[in-house]
Amino acid sequence: MKINRLGLGCMGMSRRNEAQSIRTIHAAIENGVTLLNTGSFYNGGESEIVVGNALRDIPRDKYFLSVKFGVLFEPKGGIYGLDVQPFHIKAQLNYSLHRLGLEYVDLYQPARMDSSIPIESIMEVLVELKEKGIIRNIGLTEVDAETLRRAHKIHPIHTVELEYSLIGREIEKDLIPAAKELGVRVLTFGALGHGLLNDRTLEGKVSIAMPSPMFSPENLPKNLPLVRELKDFANSKNVSLSQLMTAWTLANLPEASTLIGTTSPEHLRENIDALALELSDEDMKAIENIASSHKVYGNEMRQLIFKDGIAVFQK
Repeated sequence: MKINRLGLGCMGMSRRNEAQSIRTIHAAIENGVTLLNTGSFYNGGESEIVVGNALRDIPRDKYFLSVKFGVLFEPKGGIYGLDVQPFHIKAQLNYSLHRLGLEYVDLYQPARMDSSIPIESIMEVLVELKEKGIIRNIGLTEVDAETLRRAHKIHPIHTVELEYSLIGREIEKDLIPAAKELGVRVLTFGALGHGLLNDRTLEGKVSIAMPSPMFSPENLPKNLPLVRELKDFANSKNVSLSQLMTAWTLANLPEASTLIGTTSPEHLRENIDALALELSDEDMKAIENIASSHKVYGNEMRQLIFKDGIAVFQK
């Protein structure tokens, strides 16, 4: 199936917004957005239930469903661990298939790596599931180039999912070249820089995608000049800031796709419209000059890693 430049991220979908989420999924498919991305742990499994309900009457060849597994959340929120133990993968997939009401998923991928578990052990189980037709493709999320190469040596990796934005471009150094060399598709998320590069930020309605020091009372005022300057540039193009960031991401990684996380058909259509925005070389340089002329305070995110299933932070 052809996967277009935009994919729909279903993290926010739950029973609380089920009707609207279903409308969003239907609008996505009707507008040629074939890639749907969810996770077994999104809203305690409710995302999969909503996605499954939305897809119930949709022909199976009309969408490409990606499912992540492994992150462990406490009952009231908060990540406390990761379970990518090879022995548990089949059970996790079984639960996802039941919630989705499907017999297979198009792409199955661990949500992160556990430094105590060799990628080869995880791949052994995923290859077995693929050979049985229960998953059609194998993916990875937020891995380093070495892990990608080791996994790909065992079996071709279809997609690697990575965070990427104008203010978070670390993957350009090693990951993107490795993926290109191996022929692995790149799927990015986080184009709005954890929510900072968003029109709502200037309206005082901060929408935080992930907890970040960028939004602290000390740092946010220092970061607003960057957002204002990018917003002014977006205004010059008659687009929203979020549309500009989506267009920049797609233009800067022309072979990649990017996820739009939303439960709103209107927000989805706004980002679909960003596909029509053509940025010239001069536009790209201007945007990058704006970004380089501002220090982003609080953007030195500590890396979340896992060892023996336990979440730890590392500088």
